[in-house]
Amino acid sequence: MSLLDSINYPQDIKNLKLNELYQLADEIRNFLISSVSKTGGHLAPNLGVVELTIALHRVFNMPDDKIVWDVGHQSYVHKILTGRKDRFDTLRKYGGLSGFPRPSESEYDSFSTGHSSTSISAALGFAKARDIKGDKNDVVAVIGDGALTGGMAFEALNHAGNSNTNVIVILNDNEMSISQNVGSVSSYLAKIRTQPTYMNIRDDLEYMVKKIPAVGNNLYKAAERVKESVKCLVVKGMLFEELGFTYLGPIDGHDIKEVSSVLTRAKKIRGPVLIHVITKKGKGYYFAEKKPDKFHGIGPFTIETGESTKSKASYSSVFGEEIIDAAEKNEKLVAITAAMPDGTGLSDFAKRFPKRFFDVGIAEQHAVSLSAGMASSGLKPVFAVYSTFLQRAYDQVLHDVAIQNLPVMFCIDRSGIVGEDGETHQGVFDISYLRTIPNMVIMSPKSIIEFRKMLKWGFMYNDSPLAIRYPRGCDGNLSFNEEDSIELGKWEEVKKGKDIAIIAVGKMVQHSLEASKELESKGINSTVINAKFIKPLDKNMLEYIYKCHDIVFTVEDNMIGGGFGESVLEYITSINSYKKTVLIGYHDEFIHHGSVDKLYEEYGLDSKGITSTILKNIKGDYHGRG
Repeated sequence: MSLLDSINYPQDIKNLKLNELYQLADEIRNFLISSVSKTGGHLAPNLGVVELTIALHRVFNMPDDKIVWDVGHQSYVHKILTGRKDRFDTLRKYGGLSGFPRPSESEYDSFSTGHSSTSISAALGFAKARDIKGDKNDVVAVIGDGALTGGMAFEALNHAGNSNTNVIVILNDNEMSISQNVGSVSSYLAKIRTQPTYMNIRDDLEYMVKKIPAVGNNLYKAAERVKESVKCLVVKGMLFEELGFTYLGPIDGHDIKEVSSVLTRAKKIRGPVLIHVITKKGKGYYFAEKKPDKFHGIGPFTIETGESTKSKASYSSVFGEEIIDAAEKNEKLVAITAAMPDGTGLSDFAKRFPKRFFDVGIAEQHAVSLSAGMASSGLKPVFAVYSTFLQRAYDQVLHDVAIQNLPVMFCIDRSGIVGEDGETHQGVFDISYLRTIPNMVIMSPKSIIEFRKMLKWGFMYNDSPLAIRYPRGCDGNLSFNEEDSIELGKWEEVKKGKDIAIIAVGKMVQHSLEASKELESKGINSTVINAKFIKPLDKNMLEYIYKCHDIVFTVEDNMIGGGFGESVLEYITSINSYKKTVLIGYHDEFIHHGSVDKLYEEYGLDSKGITSTILKNIKGDYHGRG
């Protein structure tokens, strides 16, 4: 029996010997590689924090002590050590373990996370609540160097450093977030990594001072001044100590003994402490160490080769191709990403046009306002961003872009259901949070072919802000007779019928057309409309639809609240048309994790679900009227 088989909860590792802890680390790595190769998931981040997580559970006493994992995709080892090892075959599957911390899943998960740069704020909140209640537990935030580039992290550091509150921040520095880190913070951390001299001198000075008999405060103050001078000479600024933190590090994050020792020391220090831990992303698996960006989040793969099954052209890859083509023709076109050049398809653009590519780090708010400044100066900025992350910059979209009616182009990847990453990552709110903004044009393609045409049109459009939302992955099995032209606000009649009308958005056009074929077999003749422009509405076609059909259904891969269907209802009631309208989309709840196909089925947005909803809402017998 392996050592890991005997480890079920944190108390099981408290009394292990050092050599046993390293054996456990090796077994956990093998377990992770084997499990994630079958389920997919965030492999490289978890391989990098094995020893750190073991040390955390060895030193602290969860669940009384609290750990807040920033982003949370590096919490697999934590889950293994807290009673969930036997369920790892369900990781990220429908009804199974989440890929992120979820308090509803375990009392050991203190806080639900999924987006970056939130951990220090939440941890400080836990610490403040502890102090008010008179409790004595420890609170720890674990944040990566990539997440530290987010402005919210610095807001929290600023508050925590000034509060004199006992809270421990662990900076997990692996030199990468999803892609290679950028910016001055990354450069600053690199300087600390390569200049450990200060730490050695500081520790020697502390040792010397402690050995000198107490002769008054003057000597102590003089020694402190010497330490400060050495600090300024060796590492300029020492940002974290200047913010009010006691800085410990940098230390080897794969040395369990050293990490445990520093964590124990940090528990005894009054006030906020920052521990700088150096780790290697993907450690222990050759392919993940070589390509940590590829193995940051990966589908099922072959362990021996590190290769996953390759799919056909995706929306992201097509975007990457089209923006390069557009940039070759338009020297004013620039591309912006928030630490996602690979995921959004901009890696090749960055190589081809390095001076016109801007990776701002995990800073979506800054990315939008940066784009606004560029657009104000006559450039054509294109911000490629996941739907769930653009949420973080809503005010900048409204205030800095839309109010000034600037031609910023938002290419919104991963709109709709994204699947296994769950509720923090589902892109089911973008229609709702964008369509109410004046001046905003919103488009969504039914197919990759139409997506190419939308991009070409969008790169030339300069009359207002423009958002194109598109799904993760590839097209389904359907093909369409594609229209050649894109005209502002004009929809497309994909299939003509006389009984009911289905107005669908984006990928839902495919599902709706399949549903219409099923309805035909039941004698129900349906029109299917591709609402390629979510905003502005095609009012002429909309009035025609309501005039010629008994019931109208809208279908969107978005929340019903504030979504496309509600915009249709708003217009139709404004012109005193009151025919029955049924809105099909996601209701007032967060969408949990599971495969995309399973979630479509669960929420009635696959073709069978759409068919079922239509049949339930039709009154009268249409049989034979086709």
